Amino acid sequence: MTGHKNFIIALLISLCVGAAGVAAAQSAAVTLDQAVLKVQQDTGGKILSAEQRGVGRRQEYRIKVLTPQGHVKVVVVSSESGKNPPSAQSIKNPPAKNAGRKEKR
Repeated sequence: MTGHKNFIIALLISLCVGAAGVAAAQSAAVTLDQAVLKVQQDTGGKILSAEQRGVGRRQEYRIKVLTPQGHVKVVVVSSESGKNPPSAQSIKNPPAKNAGRKEKR
């Protein structure tokens, strides 16, 4: 009977550890607000837009940011913590030679 009790105790412990792992995995998911904050901190830029997109079975966030250098970048952040695509950043519309100057007409 003692072997049976030990088995049940071991089973309960493994179930608790497994449940804690699932809860930790669920809390590791990144929200849109967290992704925006991280991109803003990483780039030091101004967030222009942010949207959530479904890619297959997972979600990702596409965040458009204006960098301090005047570049517009689109940063892709996975909703799963620590899983960003390798090509997560692209630069669009690099600043012109005379960026910031008014055009003469």
